[in-house]
Amino acid sequence: MTTELHAPSRESARPLLRPGSRIFVAGHRGLVGSAVARRLADDGHEVLTRGRDLLDLRDAARTGTYLKEVRPDAVVLAAAKVGGIMANSTYPVQFLEDNLRIQLSVIAGAHAAGTERLLFLGSSCIYPRLAPQPIREDALLTGELEPTNEAYALAKIAGIVQIQSYRRQYGASYISAMPTNLYGPGDNFDLETSHVLPALIRRFHEARRDGAPEVTLWGSGSPRREFLHVDDLAAACVTLLEAYDGDEPVNIGCGDDLTIRELAETVREVTGYQGQIGWDASKPDGTPRKLLDVTRLSSLGFTPKIPLRDGIARTYAWWLGQLPAGQ
Repeated sequence: MTTELHAPSRESARPLLRPGSRIFVAGHRGLVGSAVARRLADDGHEVLTRGRDLLDLRDAARTGTYLKEVRPDAVVLAAAKVGGIMANSTYPVQFLEDNLRIQLSVIAGAHAAGTERLLFLGSSCIYPRLAPQPIREDALLTGELEPTNEAYALAKIAGIVQIQSYRRQYGASYISAMPTNLYGPGDNFDLETSHVLPALIRRFHEARRDGAPEVTLWGSGSPRREFLHVDDLAAACVTLLEAYDGDEPVNIGCGDDLTIRELAETVREVTGYQGQIGWDASKPDGTPRKLLDVTRLSSLGFTPKIPLRDGIARTYAWWLGQLPAGQ
């Protein structure tokens, strides 16, 4: 005998996120998770966290047990293994497998624990390398991925499908969002694993400190990128948790971009470096352009508030505060 599974109906009158909800933020020590946790706490929610020293989210059994113990009203899945072109190219196995394990553990564990609401955060790298610009959400799986971050992108695409599957099979009020390039307090400034903006801040800062006459950067400087301050990302996440319950992912960005060359000039000004900028065209550029179409998010009333130059200056000031004296 075959038993059919029917998705339970959701009560439209019930708020998607109740005031004072208990929300587990997975990855609360990272750039994104820390910003989301701060924002949720400021909004009056009870934020639940668990450091990796106490809970490895790749461990499905332990993650499921923890979620059943705390039974959060909502989960924000911001935990991920992330990095720039060099890290993605060097460690594709870890970028694929670690992210798949984290997603499977947290999403399945949340469902088993009866969690009503979940937001999965992916990445704009899920879209085809040569997708029409600005990139709409329906561009997903319409072309080849950027080879330098293919493993990470495939893991995040699997997360989107997992969210959609839980919605369709179980009627879960789970959603996914795809942020653009992020930066801000809590960013990773390790030159081996960081993304482009914190790497530029560190390179120019150290060049100014050491009196270096030139800083040589990877690529041609011609690719265009969009950048969003992580506090704006956190505000967008709250908007989605409160107002969105759709099957399709939602892009999170500012709707504007600039070349890496222009970005480098801005960071040089902010850090006060007076030397020259050189470009090593033998190194990869990555995707030529990656600008997100944010129409879906804007229709929910969200507008970012932090201009790029101001955000870079804030991030530089934050990082300086983390450095030992004289560094």
